[in-house]
Amino acid sequence: MAVTAMLAGIIPATAMAQTSPDQDPPQYGIPFKNVPDSRDVSMYQVNMRSFSKEGNFKGVIARLDSIKALGINVVYILPIYPVGVLKAQGSPYSVKDYRQINTEFGTLHDLRALVDGVHKRKMAIIIDWVGNHTSWDNPWIVNKDWYEQDSTGNIKHAQTWHDVAQLNFKNNEMRLTMIKDMKYWVLTANIDGFRCDYADGPPADFWKQAIDTLRNIPAHKLLFLAEGSRGKNFNAGFDYNFGFRFFENLKEIYKDGKTVKSIDTINIKDYTNATDRQQMVRYITNHDVNSSDGSPIRLFGGKKGSMAAFVVVAYMKSVPMIYDGQEVGTPYPLVFPFTSSKIDWSLNPDVTAEYKKVIAFRNSSETIRRGELTSYSSDDVCAFIKQLSRKSVFVLSNLRNTTVRYTIPSNLLGYEWKDGFTGGKSKLSSTITLTPYQYIVLKN
Repeated sequence: MAVTAMLAGIIPATAMAQTSPDQDPPQYGIPFKNVPDSRDVSMYQVNMRSFSKEGNFKGVIARLDSIKALGINVVYILPIYPVGVLKAQGSPYSVKDYRQINTEFGTLHDLRALVDGVHKRKMAIIIDWVGNHTSWDNPWIVNKDWYEQDSTGNIKHAQTWHDVAQLNFKNNEMRLTMIKDMKYWVLTANIDGFRCDYADGPPADFWKQAIDTLRNIPAHKLLFLAEGSRGKNFNAGFDYNFGFRFFENLKEIYKDGKTVKSIDTINIKDYTNATDRQQMVRYITNHDVNSSDGSPIRLFGGKKGSMAAFVVVAYMKSVPMIYDGQEVGTPYPLVFPFTSSKIDWSLNPDVTAEYKKVIAFRNSSETIRRGELTSYSSDDVCAFIKQLSRKSVFVLSNLRNTTVRYTIPSNLLGYEWKDGFTGGKSKLSSTITLTPYQYIVLKN
């Protein structure tokens, strides 16, 4: 479960009832025609509480132009649903009603305004779906067979999370109702897909059933991100798995001096069962690890070190995700429950400019987004080439806070390289010296 606790807005009693009409709701708006190819995504995660002073949908709408200016084409927002009260820890992943909105964030009208604003700026939007469990006061709880039970007939809690009840995926009625509720948001709010929390929990055959059904909604192209790492998620139809292994490995590279070559092993593990179009979503921070471990500025060597890490995320073998505030180099963590930690958007315009530069090159380079990867990493430098047709991009990123020398592979010396950002000619010698956390991007 993505967060262990969070304060919840109180919703009116009249809004508490779960609605399961026999007929699907009418389609709101016009389905978005510009959902990007899964390989071409640059994603932005919004935690509404910390994102703005208001902490709601309207606060996000006010900064959509800034998100777009980064080069983002998919916005992902944390759970929008009312939070359970019974046995509660306040977690937004303790869903009280799958078809209602937490009034703390606004109304359905406000959500639609956010979706419309995202679409107007030629971006897609996905929302968090919590499919493994519900709160103890979710209306579903009256259907005891929809939940796993112990030997005495008591409903089980999920994993180590005592604030939520574990759903029973052997119950077909529950599965069909959940899929119908997911479909509800596609039609009612015109969203473009889901980030599915703890996707390794529910069986893969459920996700295949859900994704197959939802992809059949007319006129919609949907994206599905599994917050999971099992290869079966790709078989089930997810576009993306989540970069848990990459992030933890990256921390060991920076903190413990682990060899950078270890990323090559992560790439092999992460892409088990994936097709060419299926990708990993990787990051140097998100709402979980930012709160628990600290900001990327702290974890990855300040402004320069964290940018060297992000270049690997953006260019090597993944779809990059930026967490709100990362692009201004927020030095402090956005600590749970996110009500007291707000982002200062005036910080570090130099960092924002560098993020824009890095993402712009990714967006402009089909070779980066879809090219074949060959790694030439050393123990200290993440080095690789991406090739597509007759075009190549060569990336070097020093992940150490020391000056290092790197030997250029002989087969790359004959290329006529240009700087990826400026277009100026760049000639490589057999060895190159990289200053602490320096990165170089070349193209031909």
